Amino acid sequence: TDMPLGTAMHNIEITRGRGGQLARAAGAVAKLIAKEGKSATLRLPSGEVRLVSQNSLATVGQVGNVGVNQKSLGRAGSKCWLGKRPVVRGVVMNPVDPRMVLFFVAVNIGH
Repeated sequence: TDMPLGTAMHNIEITRGRGGQLARAAGAVAKLIAKEGKSATLRLPSGEVRLVSQNSLATVGQVGNVGVNQKSLGRAGSKCWLGKRPVVRGVVMNPVDPRMVLFFVAVNIGH
């Protein structure tokens, strides 16, 4: 309630007592853009403008680990440990391979 407009915050509760649910990803930050009565207006990282209660709790500042997506994994094995599969374009597959099967099945239904 006493935060000035423009305050950066993260880990915001939607309903008091439910725990933080908004702006929790690495590098995420939401801004307080207005206060009216018992509600506050926030601009979320997605660009959505949302009303929350002024009684809900939040952490001031930005979530850490901002550059997590820029970190080079170094080799294919490191990606494999994270469960990331290789990406192969359907165009470069052999004609016998089941490329883009779901797309063609969805398009050709009833024909």
